[in-house]
Amino acid sequence: MLIETPTVRPAAPETTETATPADTAAPAAGRRRHDDAPDTMALFGRLAGLEDGPERDAVRDELVTAWLPMAHRIAGRFRDRGESIEDLRQVAALGLVKAIDRFDPERGAFESYAVPTITGEVKRHFRDRMWALRVPRRVQELRNKVRVARRELTQSPGSPEPSVADLAAHTGLTEEEVSAGMEALESFSTLSLDAELSAGDDGYSLADTLGAADASFDTVIDRESAKEGLRRLPERERAILYMRFFEDMTQSRIADRLGISQMHVSRLISRSCARVRDEALGQRTGHRATGRPVRTCATTATREEREGC
Repeated sequence: MLIETPTVRPAAPETTETATPADTAAPAAGRRRHDDAPDTMALFGRLAGLEDGPERDAVRDELVTAWLPMAHRIAGRFRDRGESIEDLRQVAALGLVKAIDRFDPERGAFESYAVPTITGEVKRHFRDRMWALRVPRRVQELRNKVRVARRELTQSPGSPEPSVADLAAHTGLTEEEVSAGMEALESFSTLSLDAELSAGDDGYSLADTLGAADASFDTVIDRESAKEGLRRLPERERAILYMRFFEDMTQSRIADRLGISQMHVSRLISRSCARVRDEALGQRTGHRATGRPVRTCATTATREEREGC
């Protein structure tokens, strides 16, 4: 089960307390009645003999009102476990209604049937509604065993924090199961990204600590993809690309330095970029699809050069 109820001694188990009718003898020795366990056997007998309708609804409402304090008491056992007491009382009241609808007065006392029914409803609420992450039932049970074992091992003042081996020996679980249960201890609730992590004036939220994608990563990937193609270019074409894109020289200046025409420089740049691009995209096939060409040309390139790139 997800939530453990307090250990009950056999001498006075709450799940076996009986609601003695007013016209019967006093409770048996060793059993005690709670103030929230009213005598309602006559009402249950009347309810069992009524058909659906306003009269039956009125008797049912009277029973709910009479036993609601007991439902609230059961809900109080689960306080301080991550759910508000108001919501727990609502869940316990729902369990009470289910118990009243299903109870057969010929099969015993109502309290002995209602207590486990209401308790089970509250536990189901924790199991199915309270976990922020969907955790398998087996792991939830491991979490509970680990949580109880830690509490028992550290209840004495000055007790050290138990190790995984200590918890395994105490619970009879394996160390792997204890580790899984300890991980689940942090999975019951999640922390909002807007939660403040510092109480000072310069406080920051959890979202402020999260990294963001670096736009330069794409450039690094493109450059690494183009390296091999650039190495295989003839030396003159590599020099032209270097002067154009790293020294930011115009095509006319490059042509004057090399003693060739500006048109020839333009054709060499376009041809070299196309070759490097094709080789880079060929290497990238089978690794990832980007949906865009590799950027090997600077933003200062001419339209013809960009088309070649």
